[in-house]
Amino acid sequence: MITPQFFIEKLQREGIEFYAGVPDSLLKNVCAYITDHFDSKHNIIAANEGGAVALAAGYHLATGNVGCVYMQNSGEGNAVNPLASLTDREVYHIPLLLLIGWRGRPGVHDEPQHVKQGKVTTGLLNVMGINYEVLSKEEDKASVQIEKAMRSIRETGDAYALVVEKDTFDNYSLQNVVKNEYEMSREEAVQTVAASIPNNAVIVSTTGMISRELFEYRTAMGQGHERDFLTVGSMGHASQIALGIALQHPERKVYCFDGDGASIMHMGNMAIVGSKHPNNYVHVIFNNGAHDSVGGQPTVGHEIDLVEIAHAMHYDDAVCVWTPEQLKQALDNVLIEGLQLIEVRVKKGNRKDLGRPTTTPIQNKEALMDFLKK
Repeated sequence: MITPQFFIEKLQREGIEFYAGVPDSLLKNVCAYITDHFDSKHNIIAANEGGAVALAAGYHLATGNVGCVYMQNSGEGNAVNPLASLTDREVYHIPLLLLIGWRGRPGVHDEPQHVKQGKVTTGLLNVMGINYEVLSKEEDKASVQIEKAMRSIRETGDAYALVVEKDTFDNYSLQNVVKNEYEMSREEAVQTVAASIPNNAVIVSTTGMISRELFEYRTAMGQGHERDFLTVGSMGHASQIALGIALQHPERKVYCFDGDGASIMHMGNMAIVGSKHPNNYVHVIFNNGAHDSVGGQPTVGHEIDLVEIAHAMHYDDAVCVWTPEQLKQALDNVLIEGLQLIEVRVKKGNRKDLGRPTTTPIQNKEALMDFLKK
């Protein structure tokens, strides 16, 4: 395997001094090393991958230097627009290095939301005319690949991608850990909210740990999973799925279980929720200030005022809570009609033995649709 220190120091020798991106589980060790060794002007954890490409473009315009954009391959979708209409040689022709974690690589077992993305990862790069190599797990070979990539970028002015398989980078633990002192774990908060909802209500939960914790709660309580839509992929879009259901079923409460990273990734979605103003919609954002499932890299979740944002988006009511008592009081108010937001400040971290859903996405979809027909 490659040590993160070796990799980043090699990039530095090739002139890379700026990073932007969204953390990924396959890149978490190298992302942690970047976080510990670069200041906030030279490593920006972006709202989404398209924003990261734009940040690297701005860096190049300001300095003439090449930036590195890191992402999970699921983020290629967010990045396609600026890669094709901003940095491409037929538009502004802005060079950059892409570092892409290859979840769902064909032949390697992975979660269902990664399978299709894994199949098209390199195909998307081919379609966009972006040269790439799968990064070697041997440092001497990886060094040659990095030199080749940077030579190509300097000679052509085009983007170049290094695609990273599982177990490419050696372990590195984040040293610059931002801790919070909130009372509740996210799992405790998820359980509290799930226990409070009416029997005919629906929950749409976002990707990552929140859906896994909700699924395990239902199992532990001997309940079915038909009331919950587990958005195992499509990070940042759970609020729109919930909106689509809420508008068609005004007789039911619809809860969106969101995360801070997910809600920030596509924050414009809150504007659409506010503009449609469903009176049966409850938006719950579990905010631990971190991309917890991919290494604990920080978000700006604790640096912004989600309550004020919700009010500006025409939510009827919005509150921020951080104790079990405050959460229960906020949930009592949910019985009143209106578009509501509850921001729940929670601790980072999760149980090490937290399982994954045992139903397939198709089974989850069909069970929910049957429930909605009743």
